Amino acid sequence: MPRPIPRRSRGALWALLLALLVGIVAVPHATAEKPPESAADSRGAAAAGTFRNPLNTGPDPFLAHANGQYHLATTQGDSIKMWRSKSLGTLLAADPVTVWTDTDPSRNQHMWAPEFYRFDGRWYLYYTADDGVDDHHRLYVLESEGDDPAGPYHFKAKLEPPNHAGMFAIDPGILQHNGRLYLAYSGINAYQHNGINIAPMSNPYTVSGDAVAIDAAGGCPEVREGPAFLNRNGRTWMTYSACDTGKPDYQLWMMSLPADADPLVPGDWTQHRGPVFSRADEHGVFGPGHHSFFTSPDGKEDWLIHHAKTTSVNTYSDRTTRAQKITWNADGSPDLGRPLALGATQDLPSGDPGSGNHWINDDGRSSGNGTVVYSGDWNSGTGCATQCFWSDDHWSDRADATATFTFTGTRIALLSVRDTGNGIAAVSVDGGPEQRVDLHGPIRTGETLQFVSPRLPAGEHTLRVRVTGEHNPSSQGAFVSVDRAEVYTD
Repeated sequence: MPRPIPRRSRGALWALLLALLVGIVAVPHATAEKPPESAADSRGAAAAGTFRNPLNTGPDPFLAHANGQYHLATTQGDSIKMWRSKSLGTLLAADPVTVWTDTDPSRNQHMWAPEFYRFDGRWYLYYTADDGVDDHHRLYVLESEGDDPAGPYHFKAKLEPPNHAGMFAIDPGILQHNGRLYLAYSGINAYQHNGINIAPMSNPYTVSGDAVAIDAAGGCPEVREGPAFLNRNGRTWMTYSACDTGKPDYQLWMMSLPADADPLVPGDWTQHRGPVFSRADEHGVFGPGHHSFFTSPDGKEDWLIHHAKTTSVNTYSDRTTRAQKITWNADGSPDLGRPLALGATQDLPSGDPGSGNHWINDDGRSSGNGTVVYSGDWNSGTGCATQCFWSDDHWSDRADATATFTFTGTRIALLSVRDTGNGIAAVSVDGGPEQRVDLHGPIRTGETLQFVSPRLPAGEHTLRVRVTGEHNPSSQGAFVSVDRAEVYTD
């Protein structure tokens, strides 16, 4: 059930909100805390230079910037989809493009962890798939028809080292070291059922020798998966995920290799002690992992993209895509920092043209042109803590209570708590037909994407959320939660 915070009268609620607004003090942003107000959050054009996570509702993200756009792929299941946007801040509102489906029954299910790289004017998309049986996962690569990460693609090859023929394999990644290509992946080896293996490649679609097993350390015994690579400061840095991805302790560890060493000699790899990116309970971030790296559009900054959860429950659901900038330590190693709270306001990558998007909080504050007004009986408070934007939200189970957002833009997204006691909301845009949205979830999660509006003509619009008082049979109540709206102007 939602937080047991006492119900307030509407007059008392607005008195409290007025006191809060008077007491707000601007402080610098881009920290690991919940999003404070700042110069970048103030009303006006400055908001165009910021963004907030999540970027996508899927897990296992891979992102590259090419042809003036960000291209993002996440695990979707029985197809490979890609989202494209000129700004990182508008990826959440981008419409997906299906770049691959398959009719071959041996590899047309459970397509996971797509990654795509450019070699000699073509893109090669690597992924794992099976026939419906998990242990039948194998590695495959597609080749683009031209120089577009979004395809079209044609099937190119199965990737299978001779000594691992017919063996389970997932999470392919490409290691580029000393001008040569290597296939890195997670599969059966002497150390884990899902352990790190590396095999040589003669070109982007041909494995040319046996795989070697890497004895990579981790905080849990079960898996080492999702290897990703950075070539910098005279070394190749390999980061990878450890622990089962359903656990809140899913985390990133790291090994490194000198520039003149051989990736196929396990002893040439040096283990970094301890995790380099792990759960941040104080920010409501659990299970951060399965990641990749990308550079800012101008090539001046390095960024981490990964998935994480807002719940400490052991579950494979609620894994959403997030991004944050990384830095470099004095010894030349990458510093991934601490996972930022979902919704923390960050500066866009250097060279990003800007998104123009801004937020509206449930208490009426906004970093742009927008507000929200309530009718009927609503509760409000800070009981949801790190699971909510600005650590607060509104909720009601009273039929026909409404929350009406007024905003200037072309699209709006609603994010709020999904809970075991939540019911069904009716959402409408500009007084149009209502769409029923079920806010119930078997596990309580925060800042969950609930609704994205259609694209709208530029200008002022309204979005109304109405409590229906109804719920599905699995829910314990009919509460509707209102937390954050993200408004887009492009």
